[in-house]
Amino acid sequence: MNTRKIGNKAEDRACEYLQNKGYEIIERNFYSKFGEIDIIAYKDGVFHFVEVKSGTSFEPVYNITPAKIKRIVKTAQYYIKLNKIDPVFCIDAVIVKDGIEHLVNISF
Repeated sequence: MNTRKIGNKAEDRACEYLQNKGYEIIERNFYSKFGEIDIIAYKDGVFHFVEVKSGTSFEPVYNITPAKIKRIVKTAQYYIKLNKIDPVFCIDAVIVKDGIEHLVNISF
């Protein structure tokens, strides 16, 4: 299975997990000149811009670097401006490995 298919499968699992936790999936794979956001979700008045990472032979969370977070924040700001909204938001990560781990508000 190629990398994109693996990524799509992980994103599908992440969406299912988030929906089961009460999140509404607003959009998937939002692209801008700054980068991509895997999942945009909404729950309890907060937009969650979600990065999904998966892998079996390494710890996927280590692929979320400060530079990656910076690109996600810029892309989220672009999404907000493009959609003319003023939401409360945070940057999350969903790690898909043996199980699923949801890390809320990973930016600082």
